[in-house]
Amino acid sequence: MTVKAYAALLRGINVGGSRKLPMAELRPLLDGLGLGDVRTHLQSGNAVFTSEATDEDALAARVSEAIEGHFGFDVQVLVRDGAYLKAVADACPFPAASLEGKQLHITYYSEPVDASRLDTIDRAAFLPEEFRLGDRALYLYAPDGLGRSKLGEVLARPALLKGVTATTRNWNTVAKLVELTQELDHG
Repeated sequence: MTVKAYAALLRGINVGGSRKLPMAELRPLLDGLGLGDVRTHLQSGNAVFTSEATDEDALAARVSEAIEGHFGFDVQVLVRDGAYLKAVADACPFPAASLEGKQLHITYYSEPVDASRLDTIDRAAFLPEEFRLGDRALYLYAPDGLGRSKLGEVLARPALLKGVTATTRNWNTVAKLVELTQELDHG
């Protein structure tokens, strides 16, 4: 079987002092699931690993179940392979190379999101902030960063994405996850 590199994107952990999930504890937990070459990035819930498994949803469910069993709380997890992460980064409609990492974000979705879900957003009202849909992803340009983004607030409303798991990473993290998964795929 072919071994592929994946990233696990954990949603809503280690934010504001709640739902503590130390990366030093996550690594051995993932190792214990039989995942290889486990590495974590930052404290915001990013792990990369290798696996022979090909079902990203099944991998995400295994990781989520292991986290709940070990830490005692539910964490939504998206697993994406390195090729997908690279393709999404390469398809960025904004000039990533000329922007600061905090100005550009990708929200990864658990499934494709129909553009009609976002039709109620008055895009002109939020300029110079902008967004574009991609492959199970949304690109957000927020010149003052996500913390000050009014458009980011609107895009994160639960009613807008009902039934879809979404988790956002800034461009620096996006680029690092692409790099780490590429290293594992070619290592």
